[in-house]
Amino acid sequence: MDNRLRLFAVALLVVLAGCTGGANMGGADGGGESVSMSADVTGGEEVEQAGSGGDELPQVQQRAIIKNGRLSLTVEQFNTSRDDAEALAESYGGYVSDSNERVVRQSGGTYRAGELVVRVPSENFSAFVADAKTLGEVEHVDTSSEDVTDQLVDIEARLSNLRAQRDRLRELYEDANTTQDVLAVERRLTEVQTEIERLEARQESLEDRAALSTVRISLSERPPGPAQWYDTPVLEAFSESVNGVFVTLRAMVVAFAYAAPYVIVFGGLFALFGGGAVVAGRAALKRIS
Repeated sequence: MDNRLRLFAVALLVVLAGCTGGANMGGADGGGESVSMSADVTGGEEVEQAGSGGDELPQVQQRAIIKNGRLSLTVEQFNTSRDDAEALAESYGGYVSDSNERVVRQSGGTYRAGELVVRVPSENFSAFVADAKTLGEVEHVDTSSEDVTDQLVDIEARLSNLRAQRDRLRELYEDANTTQDVLAVERRLTEVQTEIERLEARQESLEDRAALSTVRISLSERPPGPAQWYDTPVLEAFSESVNGVFVTLRAMVVAFAYAAPYVIVFGGLFALFGGGAVVAGRAALKRIS
């Protein structure tokens, strides 16, 4: 009888835990491309989360705002502006998390361009963007934000519930006497632990992206203008002229090679028929005279 009651209690707990933990978090998996954290909309204070006491659900005291920014700048020297951007990020307590550089070639010459991905504390986001604009000529600026406060509250509430379930399942696992009880509790415990780890990873990602803003800065030197013929050096001009002569001669030889068969065939036919016509005309004149 005790075993039946215990098995019934385990099955009932598994069903209830599955119903409670199966709810999906609304909007928790939505995200922004790059982020920053802003403190409250009306203040510049750092976002803090209040700890929970006892069974009370934790509350987020201030809004968690994820921001991202993008700047496109035209600069005189790419390397100098890149170094200035890195120094500016460090002065605001941030760093460059990623960068790339490329050399663009065109008829008028070459120029350098690239992009920096900068992470700065959220409270310095606006000031950093304003100072970054002074690094060059601004071509484009774009900023956006996303409030993830509700997502963080929802995640923490679900984690609290799942952790309580996990503790209870561990107690039942220790008290289980039959193989069937052990397998049932172990299966549900694995599901709960997997969900906890997923939510904790999501929570950590949101908090990290909220703590540091992300600003993408595109730097590009001014493309050189089209080359003029009088800008060509004398020796280079002479070399190009000599090369042009050889190209012309080669083209003439190739054209003659293409035309020769036509000239031979059609010229021979014209000479044959033309000569015959002349001979026939002379013969006719002699008869008339």
